[in-house]
Order: sequence, then C-alpha cells, then structure tokens
Amino acid sequence: MTSKKSVGRRRFVKLCASTAAAVAAYPDSLVGAVNHGEFYEKVQLHDDENNPLRASALQPDKNYLFFYPFISTPCFLIRLNKPVQREVNLSTRDGSSYSWPGGVGPGQQIVSFSAICAHKMSHPSVQVSFINYRPEEVQFAGNDNRFHRRSNVIYCCSEGSVYDPADGARVLGGPAPQPLAAILLEHDPRTDALFAVGVAGQSMFDSYFKTFEHRLELEFKTQNITEAARGSARVIELESFCARQILC
Repeated sequence: MTSKKSVGRRRFVKLCASTAAAVAAYPDSLVGAVNHGEFYEKVQLHDDENNPLRASALQPDKNYLFFYPFISTPCFLIRLNKPVQREVNLSTRDGSSYSWPGGVGPGQQIVSFSAICAHKMSHPSVQVSFINYRPEEVQFAGNDNRFHRRSNVIYCCSEGSVYDPADGARVLGGPAPQPLAAILLEHDPRTDALFAVGVAGQSMFDSYFKTFEHRLELEFKTQNITEAARGSARVIELESFCARQILC
C-alpha cells in the first residue's frame, strides 16, 4: 500500500536526520525548526527550463509551485514584498511547538510552505486549485469571529482557511487546526541558489497519499507517488500547473 511505503520512508529519513552528522550539516536556525518536523534530502530548486534557479529572479508576490519532499507533494514558493527577519514560534494541532526561521535570500523575503491545506488537504491539481497565495486585499472571517481585510495571505477557498506566510503560515481564520507545514530553505549567497532541505511543523503527507492515491497516480503518471525528490525540483508558476484557480 502507498501509505505503508510513505510511513516507512519517513521513518527511515527521520532516523537518518537524527544522527549527529546530519544535524551538524545544518545551521542552528534550521536544526531548531525540526523540533517538530524532519530533514529530507537536500534538493536544489531549478527554473522552468531546468537551470539552477536564482533567488533574485523570483518576482515578488507571485504564486510559484514546486514538489518536495516527494515528487507528488506540492509546495508554495513566495517572494514576499517585505523582509521576514524574525524567528516565529508556532504549535501543531497536538500542541507540539516548533520554530520557523523566517525568510531567506535577497532581503530575506523568500518563504515556502506545503500547499496541502491543514484542514481537509485541499491542494493544487492540474485541474483546479482552491488554495492560492493572494497578494491582493481579500476579506475573510478571522479567528476572533470578525471580518478582516488583508493582503498577502494564503487563502483556501474550499473551507475558508487563511494563513499568514509572513508569520510562518499561522492560521488567521477558518477551520484549519494548525499552520501549513513550512518547507525549510537554504540560500547560497555566492551563487544565489536555493535549496529545500526539510519540513517544519506537522505535515499532512501520509493522509494525503492515502486519500488521493489513485488520482495522484494518474496525475503524475506513476504508481510510486511516494518517491522522494532528489537532486533538483523544478519551480513553475502556479497558473502553468493548474487549469483553473478558485479565488474567493
């Protein structure tokens, strides 16, 4: 079963990441972020033409997508219009705490999060995406039971969950019980290259594989949807992947 393969792979990677050698390879900020999370294989982000992506080439406030830490798990890559230079303390549904290290790259503006909603796992597919980064001002019902207007949020129109990408994808409103899992990034200032190295917070990967297994096999044309991303991951614009985006 796919879910069994996934669980087995995650346990193996987690075991490897727990060794002193693996931990020593990462900055303290990233090690602290996986108090509740995991390191995965380090993958370099490439552009649409499969050349190494330069962080400075990312356009601010644009929806970018790549797949990590598995070939079928979508992630948002966003260059915000402001720096995020602070560590953010967050907690998962079960109360486990973790730290999100903030933005990377030029101006510390670049952030990345799993594009699998923490409520009912709505995610971008080739047909449609109900979850999107929204740079324009939108209205939503907040956790204080009042209506708010905010720009620069990740909005899941499936059930109305709203996340703040400048605050570690903290939940601003809607039924989501926890933040989106954060994708940990490294930036090489010498080459301006970006790398994905792990996940912080509570991922939805096992439930995602179990729930959408057969559709994912068709969409990605493989029965091995739990295959780990290796070497490089191609970054594309969300609109190039999805035929339609639902905006609420």
